Amino acid sequence: MEKSCSLLIHFDKGTPALANEIKEALEGSDVANKVEAMKKAVMLLLNGETLPQLFITIVRYVLPSEDHTIQKLLLLYLEIIDKTDSKGKVLPEMILICQNLRNNLQHPNEYIRGVTLRFLCRLNETEIIEPLIPSILSNLEHRHPFIRRNAILAVMSIYKLPQGEQLLVDAPEMIEKALSSEQDPSAKRNAFLMLFTCAQERAISYLLQHVDSIPEWGELLQMVVLELIRKVCRTNRGEKGKYIKVIISLLNAPSNAVIYECASTLVSLSSAPTAIRAAANTYCQLLQSQSDNNVKLIVLDRLNELKTSHREIMVEMIMDVLRALASPNLDIRRKTIDIALELITPRNIDEVVQALKKEVVKTQSTELEKNGEYRQMLVQAIHSCAIKFPEVASTVVHLLMDFLGDSNVASAIDVVVFVREIIETNPKLRVAIISRLLDTFYQIRAARVCSCALWIIGEYCLSLSEVESGLATIQQCLGDLPFFTINEEGDGADTSKASQQVNSITVSSRRPAILADGTYATQSAASETAISPPTLVQGSLASPGNLRSLILTGDFFLGAVVACTLTKLILRLEEVQPSKPEVNKASSQALLIMVSMLQLGQSSFLPHPIDNDSYDRIVLCIRLLCNTGDEIRKIWLQSCRDSFVKMLADKQFRETEEIKAKAQISHAQPDDLIDFYHLKSRKGMSQLELEDEVQDDLKRATGEFTKDGDDANKLNRILQLTGFSDPVYAEAYVTVHHYDIVLDVTVINRTKETLQNLCLELATMGDLKLVERPQNYTLAPESSKQIRANIKVSSTETGVIFGNIVYETSNVMERTVVVLNDIHIDIMDYISPATCADVAFRTMWAEFEWENKVAVNTVIQDEKEFLNHIIKSTNMKCLTAPSALDGDCGFLAANLYAKSVFGEDALVNVSIEKQVDGKLSGYIRIRSKTQGIALSLGDKITLKQKGVVV
Repeated sequence: MEKSCSLLIHFDKGTPALANEIKEALEGSDVANKVEAMKKAVMLLLNGETLPQLFITIVRYVLPSEDHTIQKLLLLYLEIIDKTDSKGKVLPEMILICQNLRNNLQHPNEYIRGVTLRFLCRLNETEIIEPLIPSILSNLEHRHPFIRRNAILAVMSIYKLPQGEQLLVDAPEMIEKALSSEQDPSAKRNAFLMLFTCAQERAISYLLQHVDSIPEWGELLQMVVLELIRKVCRTNRGEKGKYIKVIISLLNAPSNAVIYECASTLVSLSSAPTAIRAAANTYCQLLQSQSDNNVKLIVLDRLNELKTSHREIMVEMIMDVLRALASPNLDIRRKTIDIALELITPRNIDEVVQALKKEVVKTQSTELEKNGEYRQMLVQAIHSCAIKFPEVASTVVHLLMDFLGDSNVASAIDVVVFVREIIETNPKLRVAIISRLLDTFYQIRAARVCSCALWIIGEYCLSLSEVESGLATIQQCLGDLPFFTINEEGDGADTSKASQQVNSITVSSRRPAILADGTYATQSAASETAISPPTLVQGSLASPGNLRSLILTGDFFLGAVVACTLTKLILRLEEVQPSKPEVNKASSQALLIMVSMLQLGQSSFLPHPIDNDSYDRIVLCIRLLCNTGDEIRKIWLQSCRDSFVKMLADKQFRETEEIKAKAQISHAQPDDLIDFYHLKSRKGMSQLELEDEVQDDLKRATGEFTKDGDDANKLNRILQLTGFSDPVYAEAYVTVHHYDIVLDVTVINRTKETLQNLCLELATMGDLKLVERPQNYTLAPESSKQIRANIKVSSTETGVIFGNIVYETSNVMERTVVVLNDIHIDIMDYISPATCADVAFRTMWAEFEWENKVAVNTVIQDEKEFLNHIIKSTNMKCLTAPSALDGDCGFLAANLYAKSVFGEDALVNVSIEKQVDGKLSGYIRIRSKTQGIALSLGDKITLKQKGVVV
């Protein structure tokens, strides 16, 4: 077994100081040098060095010192040195320190007495402690509370030793007597803790005798009382009624820590509505009164747990929970909104929506740095409310449409997506939404928002007035035609004049953008230096700058969307306008706009020409307007809407299935063994110990490890570190936890000689760090040794652990080195499938700077089979809906997402195409915020994409 360590000090020096230098400093008279020497000695001992020659020096030159710092370091030294031999007997030289400890316990200085008593709490050797017991007991009645409280702790630690009850037979009686007369809060708390730990019946008796005065006790003592109540009620559930009154009385305590513990205790002991309601009220009060964001997040976690198990009661508290939105912290706001959205019912939906609307208005009235992101969260929350309860959509849709021109593009996209879904699911609101959208369209400045708004206009402008208004709005936002003149194109020198006549647009940069199917398109970022003065169109001010400005920057994808929208409006105008000349006039104007966009795209006026997809799309619209058939009209006016309706139905179906799947999750399988822990001898065990025991029982029941404690799958995870012919054979069992890696290394001496100073030397590559250096061992012939090494993990990255085993033999004076095989840490141990919204995925994709592009090279010839293979190999989740992957078109694009245990995001886009010869080609792009994930995930995909996962 490993030795327990009660002291950890970071020491970064790799080369230990010479023992002679420490010895000389300790023998000197300079106090400062002695202090530094003691610090070095303590840190070297903690790092596995053995300094046996220092003990006598410290006894002679350090024990007599009166300096408080030296005495404190001396106690640290005495705490960590080995006090017993290999057989467990106390070393004879330890008798030398007993007299010094006795003198310290009788020292006139209170500090020396107190720290010595505290040191005795960490001693386990009864041979050393037994002579000191009279001095310890005499300190229970000392006048200074610092000494009394440490004396009580010393008595408790001694009484808990295997032979403690024989050493201190009447300790509980003495402590109970001291408790009744004690006035110091800390000493009183320690005394009650001792009774609670060592003589529970006496603690319960004392508690019941002073029930009425418990609210007046100090915070520390009240916390121990709550811990005692939890323990008693778990072992004797029939006595809960006695203590509920005590807990309720402590809910009004002045200490927030006590109030929090009371609420937690109530929830764990009782499921009665009154108790749960009281606990929920307490949590909500803490949410309002605490200024620490960490405390608020913890309280929100507790409320989230209550929501899961007692939803009906939490529904009543929803408005109290929403008050936490007053906090400026986005994490608190996000968690608050998530809790509130799951507590919405038809009774409280109106109040919740009103509260969210007020928060939206606040983000508009005050300009803070995080307002855009907070507004986006609120829009998404209102969207969810409107989908669940369509009757509230009318109260929020007009308010949100004011943010279509928001400077935060993500927020504006959320608004327009919300409008697109509401206008389909709430036909009664269609006329009002279209009217409002046409009035505010000129405010939109983002290309993606314009594209979605244009689609809405093309699909849902049904009446004659709406179609005409839609055409007029688009024409007004495009401005005068053509977009440039031939003279301006030819006159390359006079760029300033040309720039003025195209609304002073300056193209600044080009960058790739990811489309909805995961493919790339080219977009240009532009800076607008001047905008034409607004003109009056249909009773509202409109600026012709938004569509025109975006198209003049080279965004021809938006131009193609404008062409499609105009085509739909003209086709619908043919149905609702009886006057043929009016239809021809509108059609001619639309054709003029499309031709002008093609002319602009093929000119040298812009730095790059129109892309082929947009060109083909605009040409298709021109041909369609020149020759329209019934089948084409049906496709454009009905099939698009039907596809959108199908997409909404598929989205709703997937959400419903996810809810059902979550509801069906069972914490226990029908054939699991039942753990009757009441029948086991577990008296005095803490709740954590009980939970660990139950967890072990469940593991045994499910076969995770066998009854003798060996992992059933351990043999499959053992790594061979050396060869069978090496004099030292070593193998390691690697256990990967969230933030650390544990190596259990078995070292076997295969020679007939004793190996001395055998040491396992390890080094790491990547974001791995060795926590401590393993100590030296002596290995007998043909014997084995278990060595454990802990490695800290700081990020998700494929790391390598390498090293060697060094030892000495009596025959060979030089040290022998055995090189170990490398241990590769798999990134798959740190990432897990996760979900995120499409907008969030796009935002992260644009922000993350690290990208790894992997070419597809596989023997798999089916696109969906290859996608499933990548998903299984990378442990990621496909965000692309299954309905979007249906069909067989020879091309597939999908987005994958995963999250690491460190909170890092991993984004993957798979774009593959089937060639004529049946092989798959394309690219897999990985993006992340850190380089480690991008490179490691790319290496994993490169290795795994060829074959099939076993």
